Amino acid sequence: MRDMTGLKPMFRAVFAAFALAAVLFASPAFAAGPFDNWAALVVAGDSRAQSGADSPVFDNARRDLVTALKKMGFAEDHIQQFSVHPERDPDGKALKSDGATIYRNFENLTDQVTGGCFVYFTSHGAPLGIVIGPQLVAIRSIGDVIDNSCHDRPAIIVISACFSGMFIPVLRANNRFILTAARPDRTSFGCAEDLQYTFFDQCVLETLPTVEDFVALADKAKTCVADRETKEMVMPPSEPQLYVGTTIAPALTQTYRFMVK
Repeated sequence: MRDMTGLKPMFRAVFAAFALAAVLFASPAFAAGPFDNWAALVVAGDSRAQSGADSPVFDNARRDLVTALKKMGFAEDHIQQFSVHPERDPDGKALKSDGATIYRNFENLTDQVTGGCFVYFTSHGAPLGIVIGPQLVAIRSIGDVIDNSCHDRPAIIVISACFSGMFIPVLRANNRFILTAARPDRTSFGCAEDLQYTFFDQCVLETLPTVEDFVALADKAKTCVADRETKEMVMPPSEPQLYVGTTIAPALTQTYRFMVK
């Protein structure tokens, strides 16, 4: 019979390693994150600069925001992204930006995912709506997408467009955090063919790795936009707007915390 004496310490060491791994994976360090079961919708609504020339600013923001969301803990298959030119998406993940497709797909996603909602639109805006593909989609229609898909779930909503402050009276609810790129009566800036992002989108993306919650993100992004507009000497200032519902407010700094590395 083979002498097993020398192997006993090895077996004990292997067993101890498996036991330690079981404890670690059961510990809070490996607990589910706050956004594991959230649904995310990221829409680049146009592909043109203010001049009408082709511009990637909105798609650049869509692509890089999706990357940031995954770092924050959003599951990749819980993120839907839309582009006017999905064929240009190097990852092949983007769907075609049109109102009906967005509505149908996001509603299907939220039927499967039971957590909160993250919604980000970046496009050209007008006092009564936002550009999605070839159409100006009414604010109320965007509200219907969110209301019917997210219901009473906690929701983080960001609208990056001119006159986007007009969205707040339509979308506001106690369970929602809403950040917009401009006042209801102001334009936002940076929709140019020679820029990587709009001013607001760039400030959001640059701020995300420096904060741990959405309230801090809003505060720093608003300051960032004001500084950029002063530097570029554009007037009048866009003055991004923030609305925080009473129900979601405590969770924003206690539960829905994140880190983008």
